[in-house]
Amino acid sequence: MRLPSAEGFEHDEFAVTRNTRVILGVTCVEVHDTVTTDGELTEDTLDWFAQDTDDNVWYFGENTHELEDGLITTIAGTFMAGVNGDKPGIVMKAHPAIGDFYRQEFSLANAEDFADTLSLTESVTVPAGTFHNCLKSQEITPLETDLLEHKFYAAGVGNVLTVDATTGDRVELVRIRGGR
Repeated sequence: MRLPSAEGFEHDEFAVTRNTRVILGVTCVEVHDTVTTDGELTEDTLDWFAQDTDDNVWYFGENTHELEDGLITTIAGTFMAGVNGDKPGIVMKAHPAIGDFYRQEFSLANAEDFADTLSLTESVTVPAGTFHNCLKSQEITPLETDLLEHKFYAAGVGNVLTVDATTGDRVELVRIRGGR
């Protein structure tokens, strides 16, 4: 995903790794998320996801590092289910319905993201292609009350578009590697 920002051109890349981690007895897949701004690494994060027997996708935590000039400036937002009262959250329901409201991140005073399902029939065009019957969610956090995002998820792909509801800024999926 890419977007221009006040700091420069931002490139966000997600790579599903072959690594797994057992959290609360659940084997989670590791996703490596890197953000570069004008070619400089500014965020390096490992996220852990798992799918239950009903096909819901759960978010078990993240180990995030924000960097400046190659040095870690903060690890704010880092959490792991089972540590310090943190719990897994649902990132995508298997059978979503309009009006579903759920926690995506559950680390009190650290990572508290919520999603509200608004639509299941959105069509979205981004550089990676046109996607139909996308889920549209509204995502908020009480930790940043001025942040309101609309996210669009395509079946079999994931998040293809994020729109800042206040500014209209868009983060768009540019490319999918490894097929879809």
